[in-house]
Amino acid sequence: MDGSTSYNIDTRDIKFVLFEQLKVQDALEGIERFEDFDLETYSAMIDETLRLSQEVFWPVNRSGDASGGCVFHGEGKVTTPEGYPEAYKIMAESGLVGLSGDQKWGATGLPEPVAMAIGEVLTGAAPALSTYGGLSRGVANLLAHHGAEWMKEKCLENLNTGLWGGTMCLTEPGAGSSVGDSLTKAVPSDEEGVYHLEGEKIFITGGDQDLTENILHLVLAKLPDAPAGSKGISIFLVSKYNFDDGSRNGVYVAGIEHKMGLKASATCALALGADQPCKGYLIGNPGDGMRIMFHMMNEARIAVGIQGLASAAAAYENAKAYAKARIQGTSIKEFKNPNAERVAIIEHPDVRRMLMNMKVTIETLRSMNYTTALRLVQAESTHDEDERKQKMALVELLTPICKSFSSDKGYEIATEAMQIFGGYGYTGEYPAEQHVRDVKIASIYEGTNGIQAMDLVGRKMRAQGGMVFMTWMQTAQKDIAAAKATGQLDAEADATNKAVGFLGAAAMQLGKLGAEGNLEGAMLQATPFLNLFGTVVLAVHALDQATVAIEALKGENVSEGDRKFYKGKVLNAKWYSANNLPAAVAMSKAIQAGDAACMDADLFD
Repeated sequence: MDGSTSYNIDTRDIKFVLFEQLKVQDALEGIERFEDFDLETYSAMIDETLRLSQEVFWPVNRSGDASGGCVFHGEGKVTTPEGYPEAYKIMAESGLVGLSGDQKWGATGLPEPVAMAIGEVLTGAAPALSTYGGLSRGVANLLAHHGAEWMKEKCLENLNTGLWGGTMCLTEPGAGSSVGDSLTKAVPSDEEGVYHLEGEKIFITGGDQDLTENILHLVLAKLPDAPAGSKGISIFLVSKYNFDDGSRNGVYVAGIEHKMGLKASATCALALGADQPCKGYLIGNPGDGMRIMFHMMNEARIAVGIQGLASAAAAYENAKAYAKARIQGTSIKEFKNPNAERVAIIEHPDVRRMLMNMKVTIETLRSMNYTTALRLVQAESTHDEDERKQKMALVELLTPICKSFSSDKGYEIATEAMQIFGGYGYTGEYPAEQHVRDVKIASIYEGTNGIQAMDLVGRKMRAQGGMVFMTWMQTAQKDIAAAKATGQLDAEADATNKAVGFLGAAAMQLGKLGAEGNLEGAMLQATPFLNLFGTVVLAVHALDQATVAIEALKGENVSEGDRKFYKGKVLNAKWYSANNLPAAVAMSKAIQAGDAACMDADLFD
């Protein structure tokens, strides 16, 4: 099988992060709901997901894109490409929909970091297909936390097993990221507990499809007496087919979007209550919509980070395989010799530079995302309230970075992979261009990356008077000290420590702008600050991985394959420190300079 056109992902590295770096079995010890799992089970599930991805999901991913994706047939009917219903059924029957939910409700019940790892394997192979299962899982988890008991009884098992699909309906034509401007109405009906919804929602992933027997929509809407803005938003459960008699509810697809990529993921415009009543059921209390929806949004944002990572990892493997096989040119050492043997392009320094940048970025992004997921499950499982608050606060702080930095870097890496293919990468013959098209949306949906940056600076950095950020700084210092203690990473540890200091200086500058009431100035630097923070976070993770690898190399009977793998982790830290990390100093200095020329009123007339 040609590795430049087939699917692969580095499960050796996935298992390294889970089993050696995070030590998930020890980290989750004592949590009752995970007692039936062990490392062999986790490893086997990862391997099986890779097998299914290579044999089932990747082929339909390629053919579904080539066919043009989903089709709207009118009368509210959408079909997915040929092969998708069969692939979805295999995905559902393999337990890949309800990966991390409660087993009581039909879910597989995996701990979040392992579920995330399996999700990465699946998403890298079929990002469009994975959206359907991911949304069903998200709706199930939200209802498990906030739904009425009858909702749980009726919906959760159907969602977790993939029998039913799910969506979240936020965006409207006149209210995109500004959800508080929503015009969708919810009016109490004569039927107890039932509301009639009227309005339009757009960009709804999985708004209709031919994969599941039913679809549950989580819809944001306003009651008649609701106050203006986000405080007036409530959230409703809307079923495609009515729960009582199975008749068609008044929620219909008005059309689908024709997109740059992710074509087999149906992105729909939904009309609510246009031709017949659209029944909805209030979740929680009136005005709780945004608070409840953010339960799903935070989960979705971390999942989007995994989408960026997964596409990058798949693109990297394709590019690496192509670079090993593509014969072109001579060795740089022999460039003056016209009769010199022609070599694979992986011998060329610039190609190796690109591959190294891709490798280290992917592996540190993986570490960052899995670590955040581990903190999340630990926060949700502990009986120590102080520990819960501390870990959850770190999850909240890092969520915008997981979402934004992973999706931006995912796109950058996909385009760099295309560069390695040269002109062939720009054609449909190889998957490089599809990776680029499919992953771009990740920086846009679930809150654009600029909004994530504003959330980071405006809310997360200010949490607990800045103490959450200080806690992260302290954890970083511990990792830096551990790396330095190896005796092999002195320069890298010192460079990372310096970068952490520059990050702190930039944070102080933004805090000063906020204290002075210069919110425009602070928000102007929000995206640069998020990118600075992400750059430093990855440096810390590179050090941590190298520290684990150095210790592993001291073991007896280290195989040649493992020796090379661990050596790669040490080289990652050295490369990142020398080539990627210096940008953090420049970014910090630019933030501290605080230039606001773009805000001049005479511009852009």
